[in-house]
Amino acid sequence: MELHHITRFCFGASYAVALVLELMYLISPRPLVRWAGLAFGAAGLFAHTAFLLIQRPLVATPHGSLLVLSWVVAVFYLYGAVHHRKMAWGIFVLPLVLGLVVLAGLFPPESSDTTPRWFTGDTFWGAVHGSLVLLAAIGLSVACLASFMYLVQARRLKSKLAPGEGLRLPSLERLTQMNRRAITWAFPLLTAGLLLGLILLGQRASAEWTALKISTTVALWLAFAVLMYLRYATGVSNRRLAVLTIAAFGLLIITLVATHPVAGGGGL
Repeated sequence: MELHHITRFCFGASYAVALVLELMYLISPRPLVRWAGLAFGAAGLFAHTAFLLIQRPLVATPHGSLLVLSWVVAVFYLYGAVHHRKMAWGIFVLPLVLGLVVLAGLFPPESSDTTPRWFTGDTFWGAVHGSLVLLAAIGLSVACLASFMYLVQARRLKSKLAPGEGLRLPSLERLTQMNRRAITWAFPLLTAGLLLGLILLGQRASAEWTALKISTTVALWLAFAVLMYLRYATGVSNRRLAVLTIAAFGLLIITLVATHPVAGGGGL
């Protein structure tokens, strides 16, 4: 298949097959199944990368921002699947990748000839703003995945499953550390991105300050601030922090698909 014929279905189907193979490996842990899953995951990432390089979707739109974020999470999946070969890594990460790819398909790609490229590099500070928000979104995605794993692992331990039985996941301490570190480095990035975005928006005569995109981004920053407070507060259970992190990720998705007051689309 020629690279310019690659579609979302190509890499989406590869990720789906990789997920099925991960589930099969959980039931019947055979090395061949695991390697086949990694092969399909790697093929999906290759097709995904080629699609982004050729199509160059605008990251200021829901279609583009979701595809770029799903690509980063897919890289995170493949690295974790290789680095943590004995862990049930793909079972948690691949559904998120697939969900973002499917959600991106619900929003038509914008034409680069008609959509202002304010957040895609035509203006330096616009590109910086988009990059900062994207990096913050990656951090929250990692924290969300760690939170899901934490809740599952905590339930398994509460059920007193025998060691090695069922899913093999990192320890609760390691998952908590992953969550907290991701939130810690993502919060200043989101803060800087939000402030820069507000400054750039304020320079426009027709700034839409009541746009859903702005209100959800501010709400997302407040959610991050709460998570940062809980990060250092005493007496706060790690389970509560995990639940709130997942809720903040849901708010992130709303922010990504909200209409952008400048670019005319959603996204970063």
